[in-house]
Amino acid sequence: MSGVVTIVIVVLLVIAALLVVGLALLPRFRSRRLRDRFGPEYDRTVQESQNRRVAERELAEREKRHQQLELRTLPEDEKRRYELQWARVQEQFVDDPAGALTAADQLLTQVMKDRGYPSESYDQQLADLSVEHAEPLGQFRTAHDIAGRAERDEASTEDMRAAIVHYRKLFIDVLDGNPAHHAAQNK
Repeated sequence: MSGVVTIVIVVLLVIAALLVVGLALLPRFRSRRLRDRFGPEYDRTVQESQNRRVAERELAEREKRHQQLELRTLPEDEKRRYELQWARVQEQFVDDPAGALTAADQLLTQVMKDRGYPSESYDQQLADLSVEHAEPLGQFRTAHDIAGRAERDEASTEDMRAAIVHYRKLFIDVLDGNPAHHAAQNK
């Protein structure tokens, strides 16, 4: 009987040890999952935060909010209409680069709204987009910054050209409903 008790005690100790190790590794797995999901946005959020735990809590809250959104895939005819509008934005760039940036930002915001993203503020747009569109988000920030400088006549034509390219990457990503991070994971 004492052999059975010893085996039971050993089994319980092994189970307890596995639970302790599992609980110790849980934060590491969470960090890895968030890093994989958010890509460069994870690093940016950690860098701007008080510490990693605060940043990860914020990212997890973004995921929860995103799950509540009722996102929809746009029908092909709507996508084509938006693609034509984008072509006009690019044509406008030739004669009015600053105006084209404003039009690009407005068109992107409209696509986001039609897909089901709230458009209450720029910061909220960034947070909501970061969950599924983290890869082009850094470029979107850059484009938005350049557009602001262009409104104050502080951006060169080359800066504005780069901004249009940046806007286009997020525009395509949001329009297609095919997030860049999913495409990268499927490579």
